[in-house]
Amino acid sequence: MKEFIEQDGKQLRLGYTTGSCAAAAAKAAAWMLLSGRRKESITLETPKGITLDLEIEDIDICDNAVSCAVRKDAGDDPDVTNGALVYAKVSFSDAPGVTVDGGEGVGRVTKPGLDQPVGNAALNSVPRKMIRENVGEVMTLFDHSGGLSVIISIPAGVELAKKTFNPRLGIVGGISVLGTTGIVEPMSEKALVDTIRTELNQHQALGEENVLLTPGNYGAEFIKNGLGLDPEKAVQTSNFIGDSIDLCAKLGFRRILLIGHIGKLVKLAGNMMNTHSKYGDCRMDIIAAGAGAEGADAGLISRILGCVACDEAVRLMREADPQLEQRTLARVTQRAHENLCHRAGDMSAEMIMFSKEYGMLGETEHAREYLTLFREV
Repeated sequence: MKEFIEQDGKQLRLGYTTGSCAAAAAKAAAWMLLSGRRKESITLETPKGITLDLEIEDIDICDNAVSCAVRKDAGDDPDVTNGALVYAKVSFSDAPGVTVDGGEGVGRVTKPGLDQPVGNAALNSVPRKMIRENVGEVMTLFDHSGGLSVIISIPAGVELAKKTFNPRLGIVGGISVLGTTGIVEPMSEKALVDTIRTELNQHQALGEENVLLTPGNYGAEFIKNGLGLDPEKAVQTSNFIGDSIDLCAKLGFRRILLIGHIGKLVKLAGNMMNTHSKYGDCRMDIIAAGAGAEGADAGLISRILGCVACDEAVRLMREADPQLEQRTLARVTQRAHENLCHRAGDMSAEMIMFSKEYGMLGETEHAREYLTLFREV
């Protein structure tokens, strides 16, 4: 790719995701299968709105199937999959429409709580949609009314997976095929914090004394649909919760209300103020310790420690003992609040913790009172 973004005074080149590679390879293979001709490049429209013109490699044409590959380009983003070949094999199928599955080097989901259900290939929802739409486009072009099967494989995926968190997440046998926009955007930590600073400066310039913080899109969605507030009032902190709190204090805000998904805020109970997974993952340890302190037996604690996602841990506690679940989440919320207040210093700080599946999971004493402050603005 030749598109760039500017960060910290430097030009950083954009890349494209494994999902884009898979969709492009599948589109090219389908085109060759239905046309009977070779295709050395393919055009792909990404969800981001950026059009890619990608080279097709290692073409293998048979009577009933075509296999080819697209090479991953992560741009200037550090990515273990950079340079890996992502293959698609497209063949005729008795099943109607486009069926998609994973082959060599694409992991399989073995634990609940991820984008795909247990047993599925770790091809996330957006890449699956991109593959179906692009292969469907080719089927329409050639007026093909039968079915096509698409198998995505990444031969280097087995080794690459060892450099990721996939084995801990319960994805075995390879890597995940990811991407929500189709494009990889390099972003330095300094640039992200500078963006947060700029937005907080804007709130301060408007004379606001109270600030609503949320880590990301899940929080913004809950603020809108779960709490009935305008999500535009919230400043998104990404993983930089501690830095954002420091900025709020420096700018002289009086109160902060932090609203976030349990997957982020549970880390605050372990005093992890940067919640990116590269700095560690103590989520299940904290929940399991809290459950143990509230009377959970060894079996339940062990099952919690084996969970991939916080929602799954909540489900296990709820099924075992709803009161235990409530006590555990209250304990986790209290510990996270203590660390939040310590970081906030002289500012007053409250928090609300939720999950997409179970809604409100924990709130501090004055959180509801703080919500009224943002409804009045």
